[in-house]
Amino acid sequence: MSAARPLTALRTIAVVAALPLLLTACGYGSDADDDDKQTEVAADAKKLSADEVKIGYFPNLTHATALVGVQEGLFQKELGGTAIKASTFNAGPSEIEALNAGSIDIGWIGPSPSINGYTKSNGKNLRIIGGSASGGVKLVVNPKKIKSLDDVKGKKIATPQLGNTQDVAFLNWIAEQGWKVNAESGKGDVSVVRTDNKITPDAYKSGSIDGAWVPEPTASKLVAEGGKVLLDESSLWPGKKFVITNIIVSQSFLKDHPDVVEAVLRGSVKTNEWINANPDKAKTSANAALEKLSGKALPAKVIDPAWKSITFLDDPLASTLNTEAEHAVKAGLLDKPDLKGIYDLAPLNKVLKAEGKDEVDDAGLGAE
Repeated sequence: MSAARPLTALRTIAVVAALPLLLTACGYGSDADDDDKQTEVAADAKKLSADEVKIGYFPNLTHATALVGVQEGLFQKELGGTAIKASTFNAGPSEIEALNAGSIDIGWIGPSPSINGYTKSNGKNLRIIGGSASGGVKLVVNPKKIKSLDDVKGKKIATPQLGNTQDVAFLNWIAEQGWKVNAESGKGDVSVVRTDNKITPDAYKSGSIDGAWVPEPTASKLVAEGGKVLLDESSLWPGKKFVITNIIVSQSFLKDHPDVVEAVLRGSVKTNEWINANPDKAKTSANAALEKLSGKALPAKVIDPAWKSITFLDDPLASTLNTEAEHAVKAGLLDKPDLKGIYDLAPLNKVLKAEGKDEVDDAGLGAE
């Protein structure tokens, strides 16, 4: 996630320039991108209505449902003779562009890209069809410089990028403290320093930042460098849950291949169930997938605490996505969006019902 470029008019950027910025990824990215690998299927396996389904996700722990589901063959089992063509991305804009271009059909992605991809297309290009992960975001600080939340005032705190999910959350938290910060420049009672997650640990070590509001595993990397978790963002949300990863689908693919979409969702539900029933095996599987994609596995001192802070679930936590959009509007980074129709949870609820699980709610934002 690269640093955001200077912007001129915050209200204007909500429709034009800010959208690519707000589409940024929410998690930690590797150097891998668009690996374009197709899974092998048994010769006698029965195909669904499509020969293949093109899925996209990030080499992130917050996308572990996709990492593990592909790694363990849990998606392929549900798809039968329909092959998976998997691509990985490092930023929200590229994944949304791929969805729009038909390069992927289904993707795992954060709430800000989901919101802005939907509003930018006037509600025509995607639907959120399920949840995947909650949590995994922390405020980690230098304990020598910051000992309490009040000490954050006057300090330099990194976020991944202007307008991304963590940036919006931090700006909202600052406002709730009664402090003032210019959202565009990041200057004010707190200096908000937009920094690529891959650079943040080095920036912390050099002393150029005093802390960071970041997702996992960047947060645990900072702790490994001597940082202290001052605040877990989950503590700010009802039930300590908030959406960090959604499943989205191209509306045209959903219309043309509902059986394939249902099979992917069934694979996602069964993967989440397996992850939660086998957390250690799932962690190992996710790390193996990360190593395969990036060439480097995460060390135990990083992946162990990071994994524990993420909850894998099927519920998209729709009300929290709506709240996150309201936070972006309040910060001046987004005009009030019309999110009616952003969700279509009927396929997921069909799968959940068949699995004997509780159905999930779209918070009044479902497609008619």
